[in-house]
Amino acid sequence: MANEHSPLLVHGVYSMIGDAEDSRGGSAVTEEGSPKSNPRKLNTFFGVMVPTILSMFSIVLFLRTGFVVGHAGLLHGLLMLCVAYFIISLTILSICAISTNGAVEGGGAYFMISRSLGPEFGGSIGLMFYLAKVCACGVYVLGLVEAILDVFGRDPGSTVSQGLRVLPQGYWYTVLYSSVVLLLCLVVCLVGAHIYAKASFIILLVVTVSLISIIISPLIVGPQRFNITHTYGNNHSVTVNPSYTGFNGTTLKNNLGPRYSLDYSTNTMMSFATVFAVMFTSCTGIMAGANMSGELKNPSEAIPKGTIIAVAYTFTVYLLLFLLLSSTCDRLLLINDYAVFQRVNVWPPFVTIGVYCASLSAAMCSMIGASRILHALALDQLFGLPLAPAAVTSSSGNPWVSVLYTWGLVQCTLFAGQLNVIAGIVTVFYLLAYAAVDLACLALEWASAPNFRPTFQFFSWHTCLLGIVSCVVMMFVINPVYSSASIVLLLLLLLILHYRSPTSSWGYISQALIFHQVRKYLLMLDSRKDHVKFWRPQVLLMVANPRSSCQLICFVNQLKKGGLFVLGHVQIGDLDLLPADPVQPQYNFWLSLVDKLGVKAFVDLTLSPSVRQGTQHLLRITGLGGMKPNTLVLGFYDNCYPEDYFLQDPVFCEGDRGEGDNFGVDLPSLQAHFPPVRHAESPRTLQAKEYVSIILDAIKMGKNVCLARYFFQLPPESKGVKYTRGNDSVDTIDVWPTNLLSPGSASYADVCSLFLLQMACVLNMASRWRRARLRIFVCVESESGDQGWLAKEEQFRELLGKLRIRASIKIVAWDNVARMFRQQNSVSEDFLCAVNALLREHSSTAAVRFLYLPHPPSSSELSQQYLSQLDALTRDLGPALLIHGVTPVTCTEL
Repeated sequence: MANEHSPLLVHGVYSMIGDAEDSRGGSAVTEEGSPKSNPRKLNTFFGVMVPTILSMFSIVLFLRTGFVVGHAGLLHGLLMLCVAYFIISLTILSICAISTNGAVEGGGAYFMISRSLGPEFGGSIGLMFYLAKVCACGVYVLGLVEAILDVFGRDPGSTVSQGLRVLPQGYWYTVLYSSVVLLLCLVVCLVGAHIYAKASFIILLVVTVSLISIIISPLIVGPQRFNITHTYGNNHSVTVNPSYTGFNGTTLKNNLGPRYSLDYSTNTMMSFATVFAVMFTSCTGIMAGANMSGELKNPSEAIPKGTIIAVAYTFTVYLLLFLLLSSTCDRLLLINDYAVFQRVNVWPPFVTIGVYCASLSAAMCSMIGASRILHALALDQLFGLPLAPAAVTSSSGNPWVSVLYTWGLVQCTLFAGQLNVIAGIVTVFYLLAYAAVDLACLALEWASAPNFRPTFQFFSWHTCLLGIVSCVVMMFVINPVYSSASIVLLLLLLLILHYRSPTSSWGYISQALIFHQVRKYLLMLDSRKDHVKFWRPQVLLMVANPRSSCQLICFVNQLKKGGLFVLGHVQIGDLDLLPADPVQPQYNFWLSLVDKLGVKAFVDLTLSPSVRQGTQHLLRITGLGGMKPNTLVLGFYDNCYPEDYFLQDPVFCEGDRGEGDNFGVDLPSLQAHFPPVRHAESPRTLQAKEYVSIILDAIKMGKNVCLARYFFQLPPESKGVKYTRGNDSVDTIDVWPTNLLSPGSASYADVCSLFLLQMACVLNMASRWRRARLRIFVCVESESGDQGWLAKEEQFRELLGKLRIRASIKIVAWDNVARMFRQQNSVSEDFLCAVNALLREHSSTAAVRFLYLPHPPSSSELSQQYLSQLDALTRDLGPALLIHGVTPVTCTEL
């Protein structure tokens, strides 16, 4: 084999040789030509556990846990917590399965989804997940500013600074402070993710100390009351006097049920959905470790282990804090003070430092994760020029341009001014991304692909499906408007990427699913259960050179009526004398031709010593199960000079080269592959005897045969050209169901005649021919004393009625032609000329004609005579299809 010694696992998706290489960007070499240092330095603890824990704690732990328990109560709060963690647990199972099924490059969740579902889903979901990370970064920054103002913010009702409260407050001041904090995050991210990774462990220690102080505070701090004042607008202020009771059974009892009320920061009424939306932002950090996949030493091992441990730890902490707050704090205190942990702490600076560290850490983690996703999108070139600069990296591998992109978008989200305002958007985006991860895993599981062998086994298609349903349901529970808008945006991105047709070597999960389902249904399609009522054409069209056959290919595409359509081609040769099969490399060119013509056809090529043997092979083996060709279509055997279709259709013109398709076939390559059309003086490779033998072989094999002549006269019908006749002209389809070479011997109701009618009726159903008028010509001898033809005509009209064929019947008197045949008792040249003249007289304006094809002679010596008769019969007639049917295709029953 030519590729026996080619390296295994050539695609970057599965490249396991050298972690420093990026599959999408080639080898890891700097501009100076020296290899980059290996950027994969993080282990499970520092690369996955720490960022995941910090992202899930973030601002919600310190500033919104009391908010959730205060509005929802302990029972509803625990229900929210369990629902949220149930959803993310199902998603974690899918993340673990995908991340342990091969090497994971940079881009985290985007990488896993795109390489599983293909570029369309991967790109669209990746961009949505990127936007989710951007909004989440805005939430964390706004939460940090809220915490800063809670300590250092000047009283809104006072113009004088008191103690530490020196920072003026207001909407624009909030935007200003948030911008400064975001600028600090930008500086850290520009320096690199490794500095954050090193600092994150220290941040985790600080947060842990803060948590310990919160847990032990009820054991030290005694009951106390507070005065809390909130100002609404310029003149309206409300003062409440909540209390901290310490561990108290009455307090716990009062905090069990929900009591949704106004949120003092947004002045809006809270509900289960709005509170859950805020609380769920604490669960959006499960992919923080996965998003660092480009920096992990062993992402396939680190992502599952680190994520599961981190989620279990955070769930335990949240559960403990819910119980602690509901047992010690008055509901008024929980509802009216976001910083309740700070107010009741043994030493408030513990919580203050924890809030600042956790919020800043989560903001930086989101910015780094978002920039990595954007960088991966830019490397994959899915969105073209707009994201192209984001692929630029520094000498150390830091994607600084994508960091700047992300900083600019986060800056836009800061104009919301309030954490709770954008919490719903963040939650909906994350739920959509989680649903996509579950969908990716579900599709891989359902496709039963042999290469889907994750080392993580604790998942099934049931968990994936349940995860999808849970995410989608919760999206609409939280905010139907945001959910609908996000899904519409996702569909728009899908369409954009689909029509951009991005090139990828990742594989398409749709192909695996289609294969899986088609195999199932082909096994169910039993040829023994075929019935004439449901017969449809399944066509094998033999093509010598597409340059002269494109109009016929497009015509047969209209004639198939949803049936199988296969383009067959025989290359002359002997595999014993060749070093390799010359047929296999040709498939891409033929499939590219099918794409350019816009026809729904398969391609089947074969190598054979002769065209006849090759056609026999294709007739026998083309198709699968119950989907096999029942009709053979051949071009006509004559000496006409073929025209080059590639010079007529703009799709194939030299001036419209385009960029080629996704499989390496551009227009010049396509034109060069197919040889020029045969010149008039060129010798024919197919002899008359062999051509007629092919027709006989097909009939012996029970296949219907169609010979197509003059179809090069049809206008181009590829997807590049829209042909329309004049507004006042209507195409006609003419059918001559009589054996014109044997007057008086044919019956209008024999198998071949009825097959002719059926094929004409099928063409009339096609969209291109739907407005065409169907005309059936009945040849009679009107001058004979026998008036039996009148009865036959009536019977024929009755038959058409039973067959539900709408057509006008034209009576053609051919007494002179029939008399000439009887006098000479043979098919003479004069007789053929007379029949041809009769056809041209009545069918000169037809768009296409269906003619009865007589059975070919059994003796090969008569082959040339047979073809000469057919040539004389159809000479200068226009597009004509000579048909010999052997299959009963009509049924008058219901």
